[in-house]
Amino acid sequence: MAQFPTRLVLTVAAPLLVAASLLVSPGAHAASDPCKVNAKSAACKAAQAKTAPKKTTTTTVTKSTTTAKSGNKTTVAKTQSKTTTVAKKTAGGKTNTTMRKDVVADTTTKSGKTVVRHTTAATHSKVSAAAAPASTSAQAAALRSSVAYVQDLATSTVLFSKNEDTIRPIASISKLMTALVVVDANQPMDEVLEVSDDDIDRLRHAASRLPVGSRLSRADMLHVALMSSENRAAHALGRYYPGGMPAFVKAMNAKARELGMMDTHFVEPTGLSSENVSSPRDLVRLLRAASQRPLIHRYTTDTEYDVDMGKGHVRTFRNTNALVRNADWDIKVSKTGFINEAGECLVMLAHIGGRDLAIVLLDSQGKYSRIADAVRIRKFVQNEVAMM
Repeated sequence: MAQFPTRLVLTVAAPLLVAASLLVSPGAHAASDPCKVNAKSAACKAAQAKTAPKKTTTTTVTKSTTTAKSGNKTTVAKTQSKTTTVAKKTAGGKTNTTMRKDVVADTTTKSGKTVVRHTTAATHSKVSAAAAPASTSAQAAALRSSVAYVQDLATSTVLFSKNEDTIRPIASISKLMTALVVVDANQPMDEVLEVSDDDIDRLRHAASRLPVGSRLSRADMLHVALMSSENRAAHALGRYYPGGMPAFVKAMNAKARELGMMDTHFVEPTGLSSENVSSPRDLVRLLRAASQRPLIHRYTTDTEYDVDMGKGHVRTFRNTNALVRNADWDIKVSKTGFINEAGECLVMLAHIGGRDLAIVLLDSQGKYSRIADAVRIRKFVQNEVAMM
């Protein structure tokens, strides 16, 4: 009988303990999930931070190296592709994955600098090679010319440049300045000039289709000097200038200063000397000035011209720039050049994509490389216009 009260107490207390546990459980569950108590509490935010998905970043770097054949100039094009994957957990418990891919292209030229500018319709911003698409950097690396420069003459916007600060020999591009001096001197174009022994090239022994004793009008001399790059004709034009060759060369350099061509210097009118030098920016100024002389426009873009050599003999001269014979090109001014020190050179003022563009290509390696580079530049500009 002494143990009866104890069993009675336990029998009565047990249901009360079970009920108490049921009343305490909700609070315990709430403590384990603080967001159910207060979604804005610091404890809730800390719990969410622990369960938030992490970003996964995968970076792939691809490097390609292209070595130019001219000299020791090396162009290295690097492309880095960075892909970021972000997993985001939605309120319903589902996971959304977003991928963002950034491509950075970098072009470095050891002998100078390469800059490619790209304009978009949305921002009209210029983008350097460091932020240009990989395809644009490849375009620069594909050029065989060590110097390339493209400028919109209407806005002075530089669309493409490679080694734009380089001062180089310009070979027969010099004849554009020769033509400017002759035209601006207002000498009679029908005056007959005669090729003499003084006009023979004794520096490089370049061939000529004008034998000593050939008599042509000043207009014809200028025509074949520009269109066919006839050295003897260009030299005769300088020799017949008032004051002779020294006065003519002085006039060439004075005209360069007048046009703001501060990187340019001439020692003779043909371009056979490697001391005739200029820069891409200066040559754009020369193209601008030449385009304002209708005679230079006409003579530099003629495809061919028949010259009466006397005694019923007619000789046909053709343009050294094959692009003037291509109907797809609208060229306003053109001049080619070549000596070993200058490489293959080409300057043009052409209408492309609704714009008048000055194109300068210097030190190209290979007989047809300057023409191929001009075609590449044209495609680049046309693609850029299409993206606007």
